[in-house]
Amino acid sequence: MTTAEAIKVTPLRGLRGMIANNMRRSLDEAAQLTHHAVCSVDNMWLRKEKLAEQGIKISVEDLLADYVVRALKKHPVINGRVEDGEIRIFSNIDISFAIALPGGKLMAPAVFSADKKDLEERAECRKDVVERARINKLTVSEMTGGTFTMTNLGRSRVRFFTPIVSLPQIAILGIGETYNELGLTEDGELISRKMMGLSLTFDHRAIDGGPAADFLTDLCLEIESEQ
Repeated sequence: MTTAEAIKVTPLRGLRGMIANNMRRSLDEAAQLTHHAVCSVDNMWLRKEKLAEQGIKISVEDLLADYVVRALKKHPVINGRVEDGEIRIFSNIDISFAIALPGGKLMAPAVFSADKKDLEERAECRKDVVERARINKLTVSEMTGGTFTMTNLGRSRVRFFTPIVSLPQIAILGIGETYNELGLTEDGELISRKMMGLSLTFDHRAIDGGPAADFLTDLCLEIESEQ
């Protein structure tokens, strides 16, 4: 029997090693649980198109961040961190956006006070931190200071997944595939709707399943709203 020969060997050290250690530590320390949900995104796409008609180009991720901010305002118990044996809930909403970088690197730069910014301001701030993440120009606080994380696999065929909480944060939202689904109107008419899969992983030490489900439900309602 011959031994398979590796075509590439990547030592688990440096940034890749730090990422691996943080992921392992997150699973070791936090009591993680994931809720999954689906929601209609027809109204979100209509909103995107209306903004584009006004000359405002906003990404789907930025629209979702807008809905996340609204839902976190209603459910502040999930906007926080577990630190030094304490559950700390914050009034400011600092959203981290997980991004993949060349070389198998992962970062989640934070947009601070996302709740104090309007849609366009928040979008510009997100673009700025993402661009600076790619050239290693983030501050330590931008790399570590978020209160809630979003991670987006929406361009893939992955509909649901189990994101790992970015300690010491309480929760992370996974954004899955957008797909078409046939459904019926109240009048029995067959229609096609755009649907999206969402996955919320949370630290059960800080929040129970019921409040986490309430947050995810309200997030879906915000996304489905006509605003």
